[in-house]
Amino acid sequence: MRESLTDPNVDTVSTEVPVVPARWRRNVSLFLVGQTVSLFGSMIVQYAVMWYVTLETRSGLAVALYALAAFAPQGIVSIFGGVLADRMNRRVLIMVADGVIAGVTLVLALLMMNGVTDLWIILLAVGVRSVGAGVQTPAVQAIIPQIAPPDQLMRVNGIFQTVQSAMALLAPAAAAAVFAVWGLVPVFFIDVVTAVIGIGFLALVTVPTLAAIEGKTSGYFADLVEGWRYIGRHAIVRWLLVVFAIIFLLTVAPSFITPLMIVRNFGTEEWMLAALEIAFSVGMLLGGVLVATVLAKAGRMMLIVVSTFAFAILTVALGLSTDLWVFYGFMFAFGLAVPLFSTPFMTLLQETVDPDKHGRVFSYVGIVMALATPIGTVIFGPLADLWSVEAVLIGAGVLTVLVFIVALLLPSGRAAVAAAREAGARSAEGEVEPGSDAMAASDAEAPTGRADDAAAPPRIG
Repeated sequence: MRESLTDPNVDTVSTEVPVVPARWRRNVSLFLVGQTVSLFGSMIVQYAVMWYVTLETRSGLAVALYALAAFAPQGIVSIFGGVLADRMNRRVLIMVADGVIAGVTLVLALLMMNGVTDLWIILLAVGVRSVGAGVQTPAVQAIIPQIAPPDQLMRVNGIFQTVQSAMALLAPAAAAAVFAVWGLVPVFFIDVVTAVIGIGFLALVTVPTLAAIEGKTSGYFADLVEGWRYIGRHAIVRWLLVVFAIIFLLTVAPSFITPLMIVRNFGTEEWMLAALEIAFSVGMLLGGVLVATVLAKAGRMMLIVVSTFAFAILTVALGLSTDLWVFYGFMFAFGLAVPLFSTPFMTLLQETVDPDKHGRVFSYVGIVMALATPIGTVIFGPLADLWSVEAVLIGAGVLTVLVFIVALLLPSGRAAVAAAREAGARSAEGEVEPGSDAMAASDAEAPTGRADDAAAPPRIG
């Protein structure tokens, strides 16, 4: 059985801890190339449809409905997608989800070619694509520890973050060029082609099937509840998820109103808003490169702590900016800090969580990403009208510092820092195993495996 793990085309059964295939560099390369191509097509559609709805309707309500269709289904479905990722072959799940998304996009393209351009049909297609993303995203994050060695997780995640940042730079330009010259329908066909290419590359990747998945006997909803209980009784996992939610609510969400500050204080020229996005994206790209290279062996928790305080300080700095180019500089630095947080965050979860529960835990990450930003924007947007964007940014940054200091001082915070430090040391020596007892050794607050702790919901202290 172990000999067949080197077969590039056959999924095999591994032990509880995933056995990384011997040709892991080949598998990781194929995976990253395929996901890059697929992501590029998806992002082009995202921008083009948003612009189409804005230009055709010129309605704030229509734009709001588009945002709801694009993000809400993913947030709701993510938790179920995570359970699927822990019950099925993750490679197959990603391929099926990508194929369904491509199929829906192709149907929409054919309908629009025949004159069917009703807004509700477009929003329905966007919603179905969002459902597919809710299934696909947890599986993508959960599959990385199965194909990359533990001591290479940080580097692989850093490369993936760099790729996503590069797409954030290229996709808007490509979408604008195609959309301006040929319209919306060709954009859909590009997405279908890139999805097929992505599926083709992923089909060549060897992904060992976890023994726990093959021998699964529990019911679907039992797995759903088990995932929630798992987070509840693991302090480091619980703490990381709560900190992640804090970041999105208090710093990422307010950053979405920075264009409003430019319009109010610096001018209404389109290039000013475009330059803001470019500054942020270039920062993210450089940050991803740093994490994948010089910071690949840096302490996970150290990067999370430093980047969180950087988010807070930079949010305040944005609110205090009186010069446009200084404002751009702070936004560049904000983008630079994003991979320094997101990459070690994902790596820590991949190292800490039991392999057969990766999908369910990452589904909660998807929920936070999909819902925290809209919720935060709904809160901070009206506040920016009641007071000012500057006051909102400064207040959010100060609040982030205070909340994060409290989070670090709580028992679960101290336990998370200690466990992450031990995990980093073991990973550097090549000894760490995802979900091993050593990862929870510092979990002084909530010992694992107790029946009375299993029912505890996620909390921070």
